[in-house]
Order: sequence, then structure tokens, then C-alpha cells
Amino acid sequence: MLSILYRIMRSYGIDPLKTYHAIKNTPRFLKTYLKFKRNDSFYPILTDYDSLAGSIRGHYFHQDLWAARKIYRHQPTEHVDIGSRIDGFVAHLLTFMPVTVIDVRHLNSDVKNLKFYQSDATKLKLKSNSIESISSLHAIEHFGLGRYGDPINENACYEAMLELSRVLKINGRLYFSVPIGIERVEFNAHRIFDPSTILNYFDHLELIEFSAVDDNGLYHENADPYYFSDCNFACGLFEFTKAKL
Repeated sequence: MLSILYRIMRSYGIDPLKTYHAIKNTPRFLKTYLKFKRNDSFYPILTDYDSLAGSIRGHYFHQDLWAARKIYRHQPTEHVDIGSRIDGFVAHLLTFMPVTVIDVRHLNSDVKNLKFYQSDATKLKLKSNSIESISSLHAIEHFGLGRYGDPINENACYEAMLELSRVLKINGRLYFSVPIGIERVEFNAHRIFDPSTILNYFDHLELIEFSAVDDNGLYHENADPYYFSDCNFACGLFEFTKAKL
């Protein structure tokens, strides 16, 4: 119940945890402010005293490295991405190759080697069997729930999976991730998929490798997909290829 209340408050821009740390650290800030007499302006930051140097856990950190390393080793001549994080995974790729990004949301960008097309991934304007390397990381679970202004469509995620399969070239690579665990929809945030659902929708592709990030944010390489079926909110990392039409 508390976790649900916390999520609701966060959705309205209220972060109780940050508020707690800000209040707790106010005396410390005032003490250091009085010591530092040469301050030209007043700009309190009250939540960093307790923070770590960075985070190396969680879905996005591990999935972005997982996919970027694979693409770097595979060295495709082109790469297309559907809806993944621009300031993480796509930025990793742009350090060594051009990337074409397709997203239902608009993007203003003049970044070198980044091409952007605003389009619906359930109806990709790409030829069948034409893309050598394609990815969609932590994106498809949002499709059809209206969160990003897209129309409500309970089948949108499945339609997008079929489109990814359709456009993938023979011997091409698909890098795909979604939340996995006990299958359900948490409207309008996302879906969580049983790993078997993903494997069934991509059953005409060949699974090259599966890794995962568990409920505690820990990375498991070359794992068994079915081991994560009972998780609450893990992340499944699937690498597929198309061996034949």
C-alpha cells in the first residue's frame, strides 16, 4: 500500500524521500553556508549529502551496456532503434556509429549521425527483411496505454513485436528488452510480461542469448528465461536473429 501511495505522489511531482533528505540536511547546509562567507548567491542543494558516487544497478544501466557492447562487437553497417532511451543507449551507440531512431514522440535534435523519424512502431514504414540491426529497449511495454499520447490499443505491444520480426533481415540481429515477471498491466505506466510471452511472439526467430536484471537490480548473464517468471519487476534482455523466412 505504501509503495502505491509513493508512486501516486511521485506522479504528481511530490517525492517524499527527497523531501525527507532535504529537511534532514537543512541544518548541515546552513552550517556550511555560514562557514563559506564568500558566497555570491544562494542555491541550496539538500539531497546529495547522502548520495553515492553513482548507480551501477537497475534495468537501464545494465540493458544499455548489454546491447551497446553486442552491437559494437557485431559491427553492423546500420542500426535502427525503436523508442529506447536517447540519453543512455542511443548515446552509447553514437560514439561509434550512426543511428536511426523511430519514436511516436517528437524529438528536436541536431546531433551528428542521429536520424529521427516520428512514426508508430505498430506500422513501421520499413521494408520486410531489410534491417540488419534493430533494437527496442524498455519501450514496447508502454505501447497502447496512452501514456505518451498514443491511442489506446491493448494489442499495440504485440503488433510492434510482429513488426520488429517482419523488418529484420536474414541473419540480422534484434536486441529487445521489456519488464518480465508475473504477467500483468499496470495502467497506464507499463506492462510486465512472462518471458514465455516474448518467446512465443518471436517464435519464428532464433534466440541467441538471454540475460536479465533481477528484482534487486542485479545482472545475470546467459540466464534461463523461465527462472524469472515469478519475479515482480525484472528486465529481460533478448538477442534474436532471423535464420530463415
